[in-house]
Amino acid sequence: MIAISENEGVIAAILGNPAMIGAFREGIPGNGKPFPDGARMAKIHWIPKKQEAYPGQPTVPGAQHDVDFMVKDSKRFADSGGWGYGAFEYDAASDVFRPATTADNPPQENDAKCGYACHTVVQNRDYVFTEYGKR
Repeated sequence: MIAISENEGVIAAILGNPAMIGAFREGIPGNGKPFPDGARMAKIHWIPKKQEAYPGQPTVPGAQHDVDFMVKDSKRFADSGGWGYGAFEYDAASDVFRPATTADNPPQENDAKCGYACHTVVQNRDYVFTEYGKR
């Protein structure tokens, strides 16, 4: 687990492989170094709901919304900041994921650069928005 987040009505768990977690623990991206090739992240989004039967009525994950992926491969994805992206929308009725499209919000092209345009605002953080949750 890298962190959790809430944005525009969805909650997310952001997960990383050992290379990603190790990079965050070393201070990347705050130390100005890039994430290493092989670093991977997954961001799982849910629509939040109140768990009214529990004390304090906590907000918990409800219906799944989508899942996004990022993988660092500076050679393969040189034209998108070294990152490849994937976005998949979830359809609860069929219990199936499908690749995100330009009709989704945010609109996504069907290529490995689908998240690049959005992530350019954090180019100085090696294209990563997520802050590592300190342990």
